[in-house]
Amino acid sequence: MGGLFGTGGPGGSGGTGVTGGNGGGGGNAALIGNGGAGGNGGFGAAQDGAGGNGGDAQLIGFGGNGGNGFTAATNPPGVGGQGGLLIGVPGADGLTFA
Repeated sequence: MGGLFGTGGPGGSGGTGVTGGNGGGGGNAALIGNGGAGGNGGFGAAQDGAGGNGGDAQLIGFGGNGGNGFTAATNPPGVGGQGGLLIGVPGADGLTFA
């Protein structure tokens, strides 16, 4: 969702493979600035982590990007980004392996 002088972040790509994780949603833009991009889904064959959601941009600034989901047997999703007053904090990638 776009703001007055900003744009919403793009959604992440879905993962490839049999059970690729879903891409995260893009963040919303605030008054001025852009929402963070959603993370990409995992790319292996079994229970890939989903991408985290992009952070919402606060009043002036940019939302952090969502983390990417990584491949593992039982992989958690990436962490969503956070909105920042000036610069958002990116989300962590899902890196825990089974």
